[in-house]
Amino acid sequence: MQPPIRMYATATCPYCIRAEQLLLDKGVVGLDKIRVDLDPSRREEMMKLSGRRTVPQIFIGDYHVGGCDDLLALERGGRLAALLRGESA
Repeated sequence: MQPPIRMYATATCPYCIRAEQLLLDKGVVGLDKIRVDLDPSRREEMMKLSGRRTVPQIFIGDYHVGGCDDLLALERGGRLAALLRGESA
């Protein structure tokens, strides 16, 4: 069963767009995309949770993936599918 997936993003960030497209290509349903450009308090929330200022910041269940490059590395390493099934990283 797919865990909840949350991505902090902005509308114009090419890395956010690329990360979202990869997740959709992997069959993710119900992506919770949080637009920090529309609500600055959500950026503060993102920074507290991730320790990072940049977008995207992606969480699969309770696991902090990181940004787009981190997501792509999981995919290249063959570990993204397991995370999306709710298995540990």
